[in-house]
Amino acid sequence: MTDAITIYGIKACDTMKKARNWLDEHGVAYGFHDYKAAGIDRVTLSGWVAEHGWEKILNRTGTTFRKLPDADREGIDADKAIDLMLAQPSMIKRPVLDLGGRTLVGFKAEHYAEALA
Repeated sequence: MTDAITIYGIKACDTMKKARNWLDEHGVAYGFHDYKAAGIDRVTLSGWVAEHGWEKILNRTGTTFRKLPDADREGIDADKAIDLMLAQPSMIKRPVLDLGGRTLVGFKAEHYAEALA
């Protein structure tokens, strides 16, 4: 594999640590994009939403989302979800593993093994 693979997320996340450990243990070269530190652009985020649906990309179980005012948590569509995630990248489900032609959202060892076989 080449380093064309990028894993997106935030450094302190336990799921991110599991995913990065899995990649390291399997000798997969990758770049790391910390979207809490470096941000995320609308084009990239819109691509993920187009591929997976905003419902999968927006982490509605996290504290950041739950702390939003009711008005922000209601009537969500793709555009509103993207705006919320751009404003607070912590609301993006993680990790997002960009394989070049497609992405995987979340971490399951079996999905990584299948995609990187």
